[in-house]
Amino acid sequence: MKSNARWLCLFSALWLAPATALGQILFQEDFEDTNFAARGWYDSTGGALSTTEFFTGNRSFECRFLPGATGCSGGSPARHLFTPSDSVYVSYYVKYSANYTGSNRQYHPHEFLILTTENGVYAGPAYTHLTAYIEQNEGIPLLALQDGQNIDVSQLNQDLTGITEQRSTCGCNGVPVAEAASTVSCYPVSNMYWNGKVWRAGGTPGSHAGTVYFGDTPGPYNKNDWHRVEAYFQLNSIVNGIGVADGEVRYWFDGALIIERTNVILRTGQYPAMQWNQFMIAPWIGDGSPLDQTMWVDNLVVGTARPGADTTPPAAPTNLTVQ
Repeated sequence: MKSNARWLCLFSALWLAPATALGQILFQEDFEDTNFAARGWYDSTGGALSTTEFFTGNRSFECRFLPGATGCSGGSPARHLFTPSDSVYVSYYVKYSANYTGSNRQYHPHEFLILTTENGVYAGPAYTHLTAYIEQNEGIPLLALQDGQNIDVSQLNQDLTGITEQRSTCGCNGVPVAEAASTVSCYPVSNMYWNGKVWRAGGTPGSHAGTVYFGDTPGPYNKNDWHRVEAYFQLNSIVNGIGVADGEVRYWFDGALIIERTNVILRTGQYPAMQWNQFMIAPWIGDGSPLDQTMWVDNLVVGTARPGADTTPPAAPTNLTVQ
């Protein structure tokens, strides 16, 4: 896939325009050196680079999980602020070692997170007014959201949609069936309730199953090769103080649209001014890595829209594994 480098250069050049009909670039990172602070990264001095694994250039970000470790052995660049926006588009290339298994559980590793203006620049990302996640679990690509700080704990597991805007949108206070989330969770952590709703590629509502795109079989869906991941989150409208179900979440794998929802509620009238403004590289396996495994990331781009803004699904991929 390194033959795509010439195409990537054209893609990058297109994005260098400060603002076009295709959106606006917010920042990009090529991982060619570790002077991350000079490029706006903060809250970490880590971030190991590989000189043997890269998509273009001479290096990539390397996250090696040692046995039992929860995070990358060399740390990560951590956080990067960007101009607040109602929409955010993320593109990067990723490769996993041939033995990569992640957590071997139905949750984790977390990989990339996006926070909003409703939380501080050092906020813990797992319990906020809204956090978006881009990751894969057991080889299944997924997008997820949590807004634990918005939960009305006095009315746990009651459907408050259409009743009040003082509620969570990602579990504990109701999630519209029409969103067709793969799973919705509501669970206590240290006397607080946390939540989350997840969409898995090829998944069905109420199921952890999905389609494996990062697999073991040699071919176009082999995890031990470079793949392009793109994700898009659009905050829903607020009309007359009420959240409208027109938010969007999308995920593309090597150009193929494999997750799409255009009827999502991400925010309510409780936080009408909420916007995306913080990106995090935060690989995390809460129970500890089951083995020595590595992921590499290259050519990260964060913007406001996908180039071309064409979200028409291409032909469905074939020869995939369904769990």
